[in-house]
Amino acid sequence: QVQLVESGGGLVQAGGSLRLACVVSGRTFTSYVMGWFRQAPGKEREFVTAISRNGENTAYADSVKGRFTISRDNAKNTVSLRMNSLKPEDTAIYYCAAKRTIMVWRTSTSPSEYDYWGQGTQVTVSS
Repeated sequence: QVQLVESGGGLVQAGGSLRLACVVSGRTFTSYVMGWFRQAPGKEREFVTAISRNGENTAYADSVKGRFTISRDNAKNTVSLRMNSLKPEDTAIYYCAAKRTIMVWRTSTSPSEYDYWGQGTQVTVSS
């Protein structure tokens, strides 16, 4: 059973930074494209960013491009999300997700494309 555990959420003022981390159990971490999604109250879960199996390719939602950076450490089964210049509209529960695929990279922005999910971590940005 694959488990994803997020950490690093919290309360931060607008303009501040946070770093989220997601640790994935199991020995097949390199089989997954990894993504981050978020869900604000009353809204649908939305794509934030994704990274290829080897870490060489990334994709970002326009709303976070230039402010957020995704990275992964395949030796530690970890994917991270560095969030800078945070805005109140970034407030949401952030979810880590894994997509099992034989392709090294395929841009996957729909939640339905992902196979495993973490429990989420709350990020709150105050104005």
